[in-house]
Amino acid sequence: MMLDDLPGWGAIPTPAGEFRLSPVRLPADLELLTGWMNDPEVAAFWELAGPPETTGRHVRAQLDGDGRSVPCLGLLDGEPMSYWEVYRADLDPLAAHYPARPHDTGVHLLLGPAASRGRGLGAVLLAALAERILRRRPSCERVVAEPDIRNRRSVRAFERAGFRAAAELDLPDKRAALMVRVRAPRPAQPPSGP
Repeated sequence: MMLDDLPGWGAIPTPAGEFRLSPVRLPADLELLTGWMNDPEVAAFWELAGPPETTGRHVRAQLDGDGRSVPCLGLLDGEPMSYWEVYRADLDPLAAHYPARPHDTGVHLLLGPAASRGRGLGAVLLAALAERILRRRPSCERVVAEPDIRNRRSVRAFERAGFRAAAELDLPDKRAALMVRVRAPRPAQPPSGP
């Protein structure tokens, strides 16, 4: 699998609770995801509002793909509360729009229930997942994202999670802020003996 069994990485402790990714399962998770996609605040940026088939096609394309994008539910203390797409940005059409590096890993995040939004939870989870990606994927030097520049709440969450705005990108479906979180420099190794 291209993303090194991302859902198998286990629980991530965060200040908000125990966070874990679980692979999306269709049709079991479709009603929940469709409800989130039809929330007007979500629909404005994800553009997947409509009947279950609309969301289903979007998710199914990833599930049936080559493993370069993994759709997951985010569970906080066992409760599904977010939708994530973790993807190989260097193998994505996005790579044509920025100076991609091998193994760049991208993230998309949707906080599902309205009660989960506006209280800093996105930043906490983004920081935890970015750290886990960088720890579990040694060949990955950067985690990237490309939220719509109009989505100020999302851009701020990435900033608070340690991402920096690197550029604005004109993508086919939006003007995006390229957000980048780089791996912390590795400590210098002392010189080996004679």
